[in-house]
Amino acid sequence: MRHLKDVLLAWGPAGIFVFAVIDGAGVPNPGGTDLLLIAVTIAQPSSMVLAAGLAVLGALVGSVIFYEIFSRGGERLLSRYTSSGRGLRFRAWFLRYVLITVFVPALLPIPILPFKLFAASACAMRVGRVRFLLVILAGRIPRYLGLAYLGATLGEKSWPWVQAHIWLFAVIAAALFLGLYFAVRLTSKTRVA
Repeated sequence: MRHLKDVLLAWGPAGIFVFAVIDGAGVPNPGGTDLLLIAVTIAQPSSMVLAAGLAVLGALVGSVIFYEIFSRGGERLLSRYTSSGRGLRFRAWFLRYVLITVFVPALLPIPILPFKLFAASACAMRVGRVRFLLVILAGRIPRYLGLAYLGATLGEKSWPWVQAHIWLFAVIAAALFLGLYFAVRLTSKTRVA
């Protein structure tokens, strides 16, 4: 995998696109797209917007592939664990808050929450394709623009800066999840009333 990253780094922004497609399609490489994006923008600061844009586009293309795979085959596997008792209650809760559980990890550059697990569950439960992809876009656009900006402005200090602020990202994730959770609950209650 290291050799592939070196080749894609040499490709610049186009390499980011390829790697983001691979990552978005579900091939495990925690933080790989993030690190490659930072490395490319360190080497080519003027490519910041292009690199971030291609990372977002690649993530979207990969997510379409991911969605198709898990929406077709994941339901049977998931139904084994969520068809009765606690599993059924979890399924109902997850369907209500699924987009939050996908959005928050899609936004954060540190794998604090298991994004692929939540995304696979959302696809298996057949959350609408357009809704799923819009949530991916909403999370990936600020994430990749922010990382590209860090790479272009902080240079070699970018990733250490991200790592030094893991606690801040964890607090942001918790606050964002809680805020969105209560917003969904409030919206649901006002619809019923």
